[in-house]
Amino acid sequence: MRALKYGVAALACAVSLAALAAPAPFYLWQSNLNGSLTCAQTSPGWNWTRFSGPYSNAACRR
Repeated sequence: MRALKYGVAALACAVSLAALAAPAPFYLWQSNLNGSLTCAQTSPGWNWTRFSGPYSNAACRR
């Protein structure tokens, strides 16, 4: 019975935390090799620097 109570409490905590989650922002990244730009949530690699952002969509537009 105690395990059931803990299980229900853990499930309630997980659901409440998921309700607070938000999507990661997108950034415009610029290549250090040729200056090309790409839009991504995380760095495309070691040779890229963040150019602008954050944006709320994958098109990197306001």
